[in-house]
Amino acid sequence: MRSRFRSTCSTRRREAGDSLVEGGFSLLELLVVVGLTAVISAIAVPMMSNNLGYLRLSGDARSLSNATSLARMQAASSFGQTRVYLDFSVNGYHIEIKTPTSPWTAQGGVSYLSSVAESYGFGVVSAAPPNTQTTIGQAPPCLNNASPALPIANTACIVFNSRGIPIDATGAPTGAYAVYLTDGVAVYGVTVSATSTIRLWRTNPSVIPSWVQQ
Repeated sequence: MRSRFRSTCSTRRREAGDSLVEGGFSLLELLVVVGLTAVISAIAVPMMSNNLGYLRLSGDARSLSNATSLARMQAASSFGQTRVYLDFSVNGYHIEIKTPTSPWTAQGGVSYLSSVAESYGFGVVSAAPPNTQTTIGQAPPCLNNASPALPIANTACIVFNSRGIPIDATGAPTGAYAVYLTDGVAVYGVTVSATSTIRLWRTNPSVIPSWVQQ
């Protein structure tokens, strides 16, 4: 009985081994799978890269829009002036406050654009978002604490008075403020109207843009 049982088990193991060998993949099949994997990767990697770039740029634009809203609120709470200070030389921005007893002083840390592919600008776009600026352009340069105040190179500022109203260098209300950033694939704009309405826009980098509010 034992010899028969051992013989049966050995036969089953041999049959199982044979079926595993017969059910394996051939070299041709493996090459086909590798080829398909390479094709799918070649398609997926650029798409993933584009999506990541879109997320970075849109995230930076929304962060800049939120910083502008925060500066407007801080102006009213501090009974002074606030401004969003953009430094083009390092692709960064921060908020500054000025009170009757203190000059422009930075509040918090500096935020930077999240990709080296991004920069402040609007590329070939030739027109501002509807009902914003007459001529497309970045906000004017920031002014230093000297007397009289002088413009600071490679900067742009959006300034709010103590009531949260955007004002120009003379202290007059203005609705011409805008800041643009791009990565060459899309252009985002943050605009501030004379009534302090802050809006975020997006368009493709074309001479004739099609701005869409975000």
